[in-house]
Amino acid sequence: MIYLFDAEAWLWDARQGDSWVFVSLPEEASVEIREVAGALPRGFGSVRVTVTLGATVWKTSIFPDAKAGVYVLPLKKAVRKAEGVEAGDTVTVKVELDL
Repeated sequence: MIYLFDAEAWLWDARQGDSWVFVSLPEEASVEIREVAGALPRGFGSVRVTVTLGATVWKTSIFPDAKAGVYVLPLKKAVRKAEGVEAGDTVTVKVELDL
């Protein structure tokens, strides 16, 4: 399953000093992912993915955000630096589930 979407990068308010930046997956995609991956027990409900942002491709995990009801994708500092992304920027992201 592959999802391509635009999202605003946001700073996680619980760890602002550490500069944890995320994007939220669309609600429709999150529902579909939950249906497919929900039966796979992983830490914190995470799902393994391959992500493409600009010219950068990396493997990571997405995590459920119970408050927002969607999955969130952390944007590593190295990726943000390579792609010139800061919190508040809108980015185009491709997320492929690694089930």
